[in-house]
Amino acid sequence: MALQAATLFPSTRCISKENKGIAIKETSLFGSALPAGIKAEFSPSFYKELRKKVSNGAIRAQTAATAPAVNLASSEGKKTLRKGCVIITGASSGLGLAAAKSLAETGKWHVIMACRNFLKAEQAAKSLGMAKENYTVMHLDLASLDSVRQFVETFRRSEMPLDSLVCNAAVYLPTAKEPTFTAEGFELSVGTNHLGHFLLARLLLDDFKKSDFPLKRLIIVGSITGNTNTLAGNVPPKANLGDLRGLAGGLNGVGSSSMIDGGEFDGAKAYKDSKVCNMLTMQEFHRRYEETGISFASLYPGCIAETGLFRNHIPLFRILFPPFQKYITKGYVSEKEAGDRLAQVVSDPSLSKSGVYWSWNSTSASFENQLSKEASDAEKARKLWEVSEKLVGLA
Repeated sequence: MALQAATLFPSTRCISKENKGIAIKETSLFGSALPAGIKAEFSPSFYKELRKKVSNGAIRAQTAATAPAVNLASSEGKKTLRKGCVIITGASSGLGLAAAKSLAETGKWHVIMACRNFLKAEQAAKSLGMAKENYTVMHLDLASLDSVRQFVETFRRSEMPLDSLVCNAAVYLPTAKEPTFTAEGFELSVGTNHLGHFLLARLLLDDFKKSDFPLKRLIIVGSITGNTNTLAGNVPPKANLGDLRGLAGGLNGVGSSSMIDGGEFDGAKAYKDSKVCNMLTMQEFHRRYEETGISFASLYPGCIAETGLFRNHIPLFRILFPPFQKYITKGYVSEKEAGDRLAQVVSDPSLSKSGVYWSWNSTSASFENQLSKEASDAEKARKLWEVSEKLVGLA
């Protein structure tokens, strides 16, 4: 009995089994049709039975020349006859979209574009020519913990595995004079960039553990601006979490400060503080869960001077910053190059080390960078974890 290429790849519409067509229905997720065959491809029970038949010699695989590449590598010597599945938050623009495109184009990854603006994400994917069988858009608003929980439930109903999670989405309000707040009343930058991602990653840990994929990675995007051991990190206002008194008080600006350190609100500092939280969280995940086989990493992909992240900055900054980075600091990186670097951290076997903060040098070679004293403070990471658990309702 021959297993046709249609069995192995999500772009096909049916499975050939003893010359009888078996139709695969489409599944709708928040109004978007899941491409035919995706659910069957990622079904754990489907692959359990498939591997059993392959090992017994009952099935031989036949692949078409136009079919996507299949990852056959595994740390345990097992063959993985499916694409990897990666969730990327904030994939409707900027770094997240560039990384989604880079991974989808390989044909080896199915990208879950987890975005607040569903229509914007769909239009962005189509405008870049991303093949529909290589991505699915799902709604996620990190400024609402209820939305995070709903996303996790919806993802689980899709029966797709989780092989990699990229916590990329970010809010940056450098010119804000007064704080704005999430649905639960947390200052928006920290509530979205840190607390929303913290809850998402924690809830998805069990899904990670079920994956048999050889490259399981949880990646949190950091920033050079949160590292005070760099020139950029020393541009005022500098990141500083203090003793976390503002965070412990709920960041609501009423009974406590809206800033993590308990100080006066500063939009630029709130963003930088949230990036320190991201990097501390990555290290605490590494310390607590390294034995699960998941690799935990953070990265700074370079200065993306032309990106929607700066949409709320003053117009003059948006005009002058790109040429300044190109011709003065020489630190300019395009969205595409940064996206390729993030995709590299997701998929490159040579970047599998856990607990690392990745950066790239002038020749675009990756290296293990050093975090600042605060961004690598193990005791502060532990305390941040415990306070964050209480705020998102996990304690």
